[in-house]
Amino acid sequence: MIKVKKRIDYLLKHNMLIYNLVSSALNFFLFVLGHFVKIKENLVLINSYSGLRYNDSPKAIFEYLISCEEYKHLHIVWAFESPDKFDIPCDKVKIDSIRYFLLALQAKYWISNVNIERGLRFKKKQTVYLNTWHGTPLKYIGSAVRHRKFDFSNIDIFCCTGEYDREIYIRDFNVKPQNILKSGLPRNDKLYSILNAPKKEELILRKKKILNIPINRKVILYAPTWRDSKDSGNSYDIALPVDFRVWKRELGDEYVILFRAHSFTTNVVNIAFNDFLIDCSSDNYDLNDLLQVSDILISDYSSIIFDFSILEKPVICFVYDYEQYKNDRGLYIDLEKEFSDAVCYSQKEVLQKIKNLDYLEECARAKRFKEHYLYANNNATELCVNSLFKKYKNND
Repeated sequence: MIKVKKRIDYLLKHNMLIYNLVSSALNFFLFVLGHFVKIKENLVLINSYSGLRYNDSPKAIFEYLISCEEYKHLHIVWAFESPDKFDIPCDKVKIDSIRYFLLALQAKYWISNVNIERGLRFKKKQTVYLNTWHGTPLKYIGSAVRHRKFDFSNIDIFCCTGEYDREIYIRDFNVKPQNILKSGLPRNDKLYSILNAPKKEELILRKKKILNIPINRKVILYAPTWRDSKDSGNSYDIALPVDFRVWKRELGDEYVILFRAHSFTTNVVNIAFNDFLIDCSSDNYDLNDLLQVSDILISDYSSIIFDFSILEKPVICFVYDYEQYKNDRGLYIDLEKEFSDAVCYSQKEVLQKIKNLDYLEECARAKRFKEHYLYANNNATELCVNSLFKKYKNND
């Protein structure tokens, strides 16, 4: 069933005629239905990564809400692709089910890092919609992507991390400028907090032990972004041009590799995980914990580069398909300009960069990157929640 849904999603994303026909019919149906469904003032509907995950900024906001006495009256419902997979202290619903859309029409509050409307358009005026998004964009998003048209003008609160992404959201998502909240991402509050924590090294050591990472090894987090489907949406597999047996031979005495696949990636081809190469792709591993224990990040076009820069630690851009990706998808940032000799195009260059790394210089580069692109704070969650309920009062 999930495979069929993925193919339908792919078809809708890549065929504007079919998308327009289907969305117009569903929009009309939900518009009419909405007139018969009353808003429930204490109902909150949340999802993360289109129902695939229980994580990211929506999770940070959820945990804040259930920890505060003043929000105990809220009835919170999480939407998941597979609700039975997640054991959390609130109601759950299967995303894209009839009940999901009924709850969406009833909910006073929506919280998401992708979307609640599922590519449709049925938000009521009384509903307050907070969208945190799921990362500062490095690759093209929204209407900047060929054959895509985004309109987020009905979102009441949209988080940004600085002027850089604010302009992107206005231009490529059609978010109203007055609805953008310069808060940072709630998921990153913990990263800002640990940066200057008085016992930071002890905290990191404790996390290493919990994650079962050898304390006498340095840690490399390898987190490539997803690649588009090559089989009409049946799968979103990724084949990396690497041989981790070589990595182990070259780096195994000093490092371990934590591997984090993107949530959209269905399979990483030809990789055998072991005590040197550890698969940390599931929700059992909190991404913030992985970032905190890592000494080096290897990524490509992922927003995780911005997140890791908060910690002011080295980033290596392994962009083996740079020209193709730049031409096919598009990038907002010139990686070669920003990261210079930390941009690598082959396994050989990556390994050479790691072995000859000027750690302090690369830390300084990460700090400059952060200061240029990010608005620094550790209270994004609180800002989002306060803004959400302020909007509610303004709507009354």
